[in-house]
Amino acid sequence: MIAPPDDCLARNEWICGAYLSTRSEILTDAVVQHLQLTFVSIALGLVLALPLAVLARRWRWAAGPVLGVTTLLYTIPSLAMFSLLLPVYGLSAALVVAGLVLYSLTLLVRNVLAGLRAVPEETRQAARGLGYGPVRLLLAVELPLALPAAMAGLRIATVSAVSLVTIGAIVGHGGLGNLIYSGMNTYFKAQVLTASVLCVLIAVAADLLLLGAQHLLTPWTRGRAA
Repeated sequence: MIAPPDDCLARNEWICGAYLSTRSEILTDAVVQHLQLTFVSIALGLVLALPLAVLARRWRWAAGPVLGVTTLLYTIPSLAMFSLLLPVYGLSAALVVAGLVLYSLTLLVRNVLAGLRAVPEETRQAARGLGYGPVRLLLAVELPLALPAAMAGLRIATVSAVSLVTIGAIVGHGGLGNLIYSGMNTYFKAQVLTASVLCVLIAVAADLLLLGAQHLLTPWTRGRAA
């Protein structure tokens, strides 16, 4: 009888410490790329979502088109989205970022707009009575009061982006998705499981960090909750 190999890699087991020790550099590079793609896409999504939400709040006629277009973008399947963007960005990391930005707009715009709409009108009137102009009113009153709703949207968009980054593996820029995709093709169990678990951990950590940031940035909600 032939004895089974001692190495868990040779046995192709799902849980394998040898995989972690021998592939640590590959895992680190994949995690870094995953974080970079997620951070850049969410940051750009915020840059676009804030003015769109403010526009929809200032002019009611704009709310329908803005929400309609961003919702339509979210309904496009990820593979189809990347295919539509391919002629513009080619097989690059920018293709993945562009797709994630478009997906994030639905969640970010809706939540920022909901937060702005929830600001009491008497609060706006009081600020105007104190001499606040439109820009100061927005920055000092409306956006701070809209933070709880905006942060809720940001948390969902970030967790969603962490998941969607893996789809970028089809163009070679998927972070941990690259390892999942190649591991599934070769039935490399330890690689598939390890990369998948790391994706989950990144999503949970990002959500907890944003929840902590929300707690620090919105102290008035603590007293209300208590």
